[in-house]
Amino acid sequence: MVTTALDAMAGTAWGRWLGLVAAVWVQCISGNNYTFSNYSDSIKTLMGLTQLQLNGLSVAKDVGKAFGLLAGLASDRVPTWLLLAVGSLEGFLGYGAQWLVVSRAVAPLPYWQMCVCLCLGGNSTTWMNTAVLVTCIRNFRGSRGPVSGVLKGYVGLSTAIFTDVCSALFADDPASFLVMLAVVPAAVCAVAMVFLREGRVADSDCTGAAGDEADARGFAAISTLAVAIALYLLAADLTGVGGGGGVVSTVFVAVLMVLLAAPVAVPAYVGWTSWMKSRKAANADAEDAAAPLLLDSKAAAAAQQGSEAEEARGPGERPRLGEEHTIAEALASVDFWVLFSSFLMGVGTGLAVMNNLGQMGVAMGYADVSLFVSMTSIWGFFGRIASGTISEHFIKTRALPRPVWNAASQVLMCAGYVLMAFGMPGSLFVGSVVVGVCYGVRLAVTVPTASELFGLKYYGLIYNILILNLPLGSFLFSGLLAGLLYDAEATKVPGGGNTCSGAHCYRLVFVVMAAACVVGFGLDVLLSLRTRRVYAKIHQAKRAKRLAAAAQRVS
Repeated sequence: MVTTALDAMAGTAWGRWLGLVAAVWVQCISGNNYTFSNYSDSIKTLMGLTQLQLNGLSVAKDVGKAFGLLAGLASDRVPTWLLLAVGSLEGFLGYGAQWLVVSRAVAPLPYWQMCVCLCLGGNSTTWMNTAVLVTCIRNFRGSRGPVSGVLKGYVGLSTAIFTDVCSALFADDPASFLVMLAVVPAAVCAVAMVFLREGRVADSDCTGAAGDEADARGFAAISTLAVAIALYLLAADLTGVGGGGGVVSTVFVAVLMVLLAAPVAVPAYVGWTSWMKSRKAANADAEDAAAPLLLDSKAAAAAQQGSEAEEARGPGERPRLGEEHTIAEALASVDFWVLFSSFLMGVGTGLAVMNNLGQMGVAMGYADVSLFVSMTSIWGFFGRIASGTISEHFIKTRALPRPVWNAASQVLMCAGYVLMAFGMPGSLFVGSVVVGVCYGVRLAVTVPTASELFGLKYYGLIYNILILNLPLGSFLFSGLLAGLLYDAEATKVPGGGNTCSGAHCYRLVFVVMAAACVVGFGLDVLLSLRTRRVYAKIHQAKRAKRLAAAAQRVS
């Protein structure tokens, strides 16, 4: 009975928005996999690890993402709440075991067991991300860009949220930090299991151009709140008001919690307006109730044209519904591998910078690189939050293929790498901003692109196949390229290890990555050309909905 009522709620206008807000909260805690540096030194000291062994633990953490294929397979067969339950349980076990070690509640675990714990923690986020992305994109099929931008944007803020809250409440204590990583995601996922459900929306407020306009306002409100949170966190980092404990730190956390809870105002408003409309409809006479059935002939013809365009299709030409691609069909598609390869060029090179930013800063003479790390994170958020909405706008107005924005990000990223290769004053600062923006664009644009080209029926697995680029790109560009070329330039130091100072340390790395971005740009342009007809049909369908809604208002 309770499950039936919740499923029915998911099919209402306010119910799906409540589900999206729950998804936003899940994304706010899904960046725990990026927080390893906050407690890695404690693990290294307690376990007596070398730097190479510590790097091995970091690799185990990233390898956990490769097992996201399991989450992708499950997403097409099990309900959303079960995906969230698996992810929260893995995170609780993985980070809970690390907390036992760091808090000295147990003796340090054998190295291989710690690798398993970190792999569990890394894999937990793939279940959470798959659950929220697949469900929300299916619930907001006409607004895939904004959905991806909002959800991926909040992931970009999650690392800063965890770090700043721990600094404010627990003075950066690594054991307390690990408790947060184990407990908070489990609690948030428990809430999301209740409200985040896939539902076929039949409410008239949720369909048609009027529904698209209402969705746009809702996404704009949630995006504005996300920007406010980003600026609030950035101001706290730059001023230091969030750290050190005391009343000021408590107030900082309290205000942050209010900002994080604020998106719930959107489903509340949608529910209230829906209730008001239902009251007006109940009081309307029969003539008023029948009036919307009289469509303008032009709008009716346009709607019919959009319907015929969707029905008279060949294989792979129904991206809105996306029911026609099996996994085998997607993997046999040239377009999939073009998208996969271009994604590798963008996120792989971006990860190389983010993983080596500390060493890059030291090589270029900076004693503290925390500002660069902060800039990469914050500007990555802006890249994610903006690109989804902007790409959606140009599909509606110009039928511009979404991969065009990936191509633009490759050009900008290439310019950033060239600038960093020269090692000019301020180049690392500018480069960190550029890489952050472009990395965010790649993530936020590729997610809806995959759903539009290959459909939603098996989208969970398709998404996780694309996400294999994260560990693969990290291994190729960060582990091999940056590691080998840095070692070739470095000189050995007494006691073991090596060091390198100067712009030449990473110059060849940046040159190679700039060349990779040129290749990625070519692939994105090719994909844009190959998908013009698909996005033209999406544009026509959205236009037909707008004309039909306009005709209803006139009648």
